[in-house]
Amino acid sequence: MTDTSFNQSVIDEFRAHQGKVGGWFEGSELLLLTTTGARSGAPHTVPLGFVRHDGDLLIVGSNMGAAKHPAWYHNVLAHPLVQVEVGTEQYQAVAVPAEGERREDLFERVVAVEPGYGDYQRATERPLPVVVLERNDPAPGEGPAEVRTLADKILQVHVWLRGQLRHVAAETEAYFARRGADETAPPTLGLQIRQHCLAFCQALEFHHTGEDAHVFPGVLTYHPHLKDVFERLSAEHRTMARLQKALADLIADVGSADPEVFRTELARMTAQLTAHLDREEATLLPLLADVPFPPGPPAA
Repeated sequence: MTDTSFNQSVIDEFRAHQGKVGGWFEGSELLLLTTTGARSGAPHTVPLGFVRHDGDLLIVGSNMGAAKHPAWYHNVLAHPLVQVEVGTEQYQAVAVPAEGERREDLFERVVAVEPGYGDYQRATERPLPVVVLERNDPAPGEGPAEVRTLADKILQVHVWLRGQLRHVAAETEAYFARRGADETAPPTLGLQIRQHCLAFCQALEFHHTGEDAHVFPGVLTYHPHLKDVFERLSAEHRTMARLQKALADLIADVGSADPEVFRTELARMTAQLTAHLDREEATLLPLLADVPFPPGPPAA
């Protein structure tokens, strides 16, 4: 599908009828995927078919069998964090393209449920990308049960950020294990590691930008004595930005990295990033425990 007036009519019908769409798509499961433009940085929403698999959703960059990947696929490579709408539910996810044997297995799963994707694959020489939409829900028992305050929201974001770092660590271990088991076959977790690393870095940057622009000035209105504290945290944000870039550069070289050197450096960076989150929580959570989220209208 392309971003046309037809797509917009499908999007409007989807949202007006709790995810139900008639016409060509009647009886089919559709989702709305909102990505961030790889070049423009603007949001783009497209309706897509999907297949459920092990709690995740699978989407395919079929472009109806055209020779080029659809625009949304290039967007998720640049910005892995996406917004998903299914029925009346909306949530954030990380878009992770499958590689190698995993892509083959998942594509077989998709075709078994929706045979039309097999026709699209036969119409083009490019392998159709299979993208896993991994929901951003925290593990059971992690994070606040319900987000009622700004402190809850910050803690929720921090829990998710720590989860992405765990993803990166686990996937690099799997990468090195596979590389060591068969040096003649290239490992196929490179995109998976990259997407989680990129999602972490982009989310942390957005989080810090929001704190510097809104959270810190708002709290200072009521707690001016914390000016030095917030200046130190803002300075840390600049340090974390440099560390984020170093982390991305490290991941980019995982294919040729010495495993022990890589593990040591990843552990060091992870410890620094986690310590920063710990310091933010110790400072901010007590101050924001009574600030509602989202903020309500001003009192009359």
